[in-house]
Amino acid sequence: MYLIAVGINHHRAPVEVRERLAFGKAGLQSVVEEIKELPALRGFVALSTCNRTEIYAAVTQIQEGLAVINEFLCHKAGLNLEDGRQYFQKWTCYEVINHLFRVTAGLDSMILGETEILGQVRDAYDTACRLKTGSNIINTLFQEAIRVGKRVRTVTGIDQHPASVSYAAVELIRQALGDLKGRTVMIIGAGEMGELTLKNLLYQGVSTVLVSNRSFSRAEELAQTYGGEAIRYDLLFSQLHRADIVISCTAAAHFVISAEKVSQTIEARNNKPLFFIDIAVPRDIEPEASRIPGVFLYNIDDLEQVVLEHMDERGKAAQEAEAIIKEAVEEFLKWLSSLSVIPTIRALQQRAEQLKEDELQTYMQRLGKLDPKKEKLIRSLASSLLNKFLHTPIVRLKEYAGGHEGHLYSKVLENLFDLAVTTELGGRELEDEDDMSWSRTARESGR
Repeated sequence: MYLIAVGINHHRAPVEVRERLAFGKAGLQSVVEEIKELPALRGFVALSTCNRTEIYAAVTQIQEGLAVINEFLCHKAGLNLEDGRQYFQKWTCYEVINHLFRVTAGLDSMILGETEILGQVRDAYDTACRLKTGSNIINTLFQEAIRVGKRVRTVTGIDQHPASVSYAAVELIRQALGDLKGRTVMIIGAGEMGELTLKNLLYQGVSTVLVSNRSFSRAEELAQTYGGEAIRYDLLFSQLHRADIVISCTAAAHFVISAEKVSQTIEARNNKPLFFIDIAVPRDIEPEASRIPGVFLYNIDDLEQVVLEHMDERGKAAQEAEAIIKEAVEEFLKWLSSLSVIPTIRALQQRAEQLKEDELQTYMQRLGKLDPKKEKLIRSLASSLLNKFLHTPIVRLKEYAGGHEGHLYSKVLENLFDLAVTTELGGRELEDEDDMSWSRTARESGR
């Protein structure tokens, strides 16, 4: 059994490509149901955020599994396989573990050490549990990733230094306009991201805040909390000209603001400059709007440079985090290696238990009727001797499992005791050689 992952993220793919695979919470369940029908996967978790969509899976054939996931994602994104090679990344065995741990710790995010990704990984795992798409290895991998993500934040405090998408958006505006006092800002989308951005804007001294959301009650709630004004969604474009800055972060699957509407707004403002920060994926604002004189349009990819300027402290914490992750990966690899010998250990214990029961049966008949206390004492003695005899071989076998030739010790033990070994992993019967080959590959790729 092998671990693989295929995905798209901000390192290789621009936002116009990523947004094609940004399923969101609403769309993720249907996508997961589609993935369940794919051949070759023996358990998986699908992770989809604004900056990445990645599928982690357990497979028996690496190349087949990679090809199946790659073709699926290309189809969903409307890309041919050649374009897929340009934008998609692939990870196998050791790389998968290291990558997921770094993702969950926030070390692979556009915003180093961001907090949101930990919750997003947890949500992806919860979805897999609810829809029963996981397996023994996949479930343990994600449980450990979540634990590592929490530990990194607790030990290093990497998420305590101010750096986030919303913070970067406000910094980008401040760099362009200078003092934000006296400015009017419109927030389109009253979700968590919109609220975080609003808090940062108020801290920078904006004088007027307009809030528009499909749910007017939510817009009113947010506006009242922060001393702003709620705008009905159907009146959005009639009020857009009042804003100097527009922050758009809805969950819409299509453009909310067209270039034509932006052009009309600029005319209503007598060509006064208007700044748009589009931090939604998929994007809310039609990209052609950037060509209109007086319009300054930034999307989520434009925030990266701003963020980099504020990452010194997080960079120091990241070094400590990498050490924690390295240790966690090594521990996980030990656990994976132990999987290959567990069937042998189980078979050895079963054989020994059967021999013990056979011998006890024989001698109990010879001894005749015994009182319960004596019979219990004899059985306890037999079990104690058996456990002590097996203890050292079992401990040694687990230790050797992490070595380069660990699988050979299992084979020797199986041959010496004529053990019948069957391997069950993630609810499936597999050839035990699959597990051993996985352990060898994982160890070797981790070197």
